[in-house]
Amino acid sequence: MDILKLEKIVVAALEEIKGEDIEVINTSKLTPLFDRVVVASAQSNRQTRALARNVSERVREAGGEVLSMEGEDSGEWVLVDLADIVVHVMQPAVRSHYNLEELWTNTPAARRKSAPLKPQ
Repeated sequence: MDILKLEKIVVAALEEIKGEDIEVINTSKLTPLFDRVVVASAQSNRQTRALARNVSERVREAGGEVLSMEGEDSGEWVLVDLADIVVHVMQPAVRSHYNLEELWTNTPAARRKSAPLKPQ
């Protein structure tokens, strides 16, 4: 499936169940493993699981493949692996703690520049 089509399906599925603060990050130049990271917030364990399931269902309905889903037991952070896109649905406290957006939007050179110097 075309990456842009898959991205639209994912975002629409998240919006359908009222996912919040949806962010799509293009990682195609940062890693060969996947082309996009999508991060969304949910207000409860139940909503987190519902968002992840809806993404999975919509992708399958469109003929796409879902490789795996992790984290449904706790519901604080559910990851949906779609091969070309990795979807993270997180509760706000977990999202704030891990700050995936900063990890994937900073290039390695920018991270080195912003890292404090180690005393020698």
